[in-house]
Amino acid sequence: MAENKKTEKLTYSSVNAAKVGSAGKEAATVTFAEGYKAFLDECKIEREAVRYAIRAAEKKGYKPFQYGKKYKAGDKVYLDNRGKSVILANIGTASFEEGFGIVAAHIDSPRIDLKPNPLCEKDEIAYFKTHYYGGIKKYQWPTIPLALHGRVVLANGETVDLALGEKEEDPIFYITDLLPHLAQEQMAKKAGEFISAENGLNVLVGATPTKGKDDKDPVKLFVLKYLHENFGMVEEDFLSAELTLVPAMKARDVGFDRALIASYGHDDRVCAYPGLMAVLDAKKPKYTAVCVLTDKEEIGSTGNTGLNTNYLYDFLSELCGEKNVRLAMR
Repeated sequence: MAENKKTEKLTYSSVNAAKVGSAGKEAATVTFAEGYKAFLDECKIEREAVRYAIRAAEKKGYKPFQYGKKYKAGDKVYLDNRGKSVILANIGTASFEEGFGIVAAHIDSPRIDLKPNPLCEKDEIAYFKTHYYGGIKKYQWPTIPLALHGRVVLANGETVDLALGEKEEDPIFYITDLLPHLAQEQMAKKAGEFISAENGLNVLVGATPTKGKDDKDPVKLFVLKYLHENFGMVEEDFLSAELTLVPAMKARDVGFDRALIASYGHDDRVCAYPGLMAVLDAKKPKYTAVCVLTDKEEIGSTGNTGLNTNYLYDFLSELCGEKNVRLAMR
């Protein structure tokens, strides 16, 4: 018996973190998770996450960052980078020379994007032609309800933000698949070949023709009339639109104990939301607290809203500029 007790002191057993702590801490964890679920539901694309972050920051007293302005301890600022990434900074009491506390996460996720001229008709069905963004398992995307998110810039310069398919009364969109008894050839393929990227990810968007006898592609025309009547769009507007399809499903609890969350977009919003909340809730930090919510990680952090550019460096350099602090980043 004595030997067993000695052995217990030498070994380590992992503990379920959710079961550690007081009832009050467990309740706080559940409350935080509910906020995270709401974030997941509202922020399925990066533009939505940026808008969410800015609204939350402004409620905490954050102001838009102004180049050339001298900031002091206690000031709270944010920089909106083209509506697709954002930096928030809570200025600390320590000199910038002593460093920053930086948390960064990406807010883009794998998805299905529309091609620049996506709308077509085949066999009396209207489809959107697509290409995938980020690494996806193509066979997971057919036969699930999809929602259309993104932004359209109309010819008059007006912007229209879409999130169609999230409300119960909204239509959804769909990638079709073969019935099991017609899919023998498909099922013999490797998983990566089940669905063709070129044609297998076309999204069904309509099946009703217009009533004109001489209408060319009447189902496609019906869809265009719907888009024009509801959003002011014409077909040419697709050329400059950012439109994407994501799962039209809400975040849900998993298991009888509700210990886990099932949702689209955990990667990397499971880091983005806690990072955002940590900086927003920081009280008089010693080191300037910075949160970076960035875009394009799923395709290599490219472009002027991804971290393979200088927008974060330029922001920190501008903060340091008034005190002639030399910034070193690794």
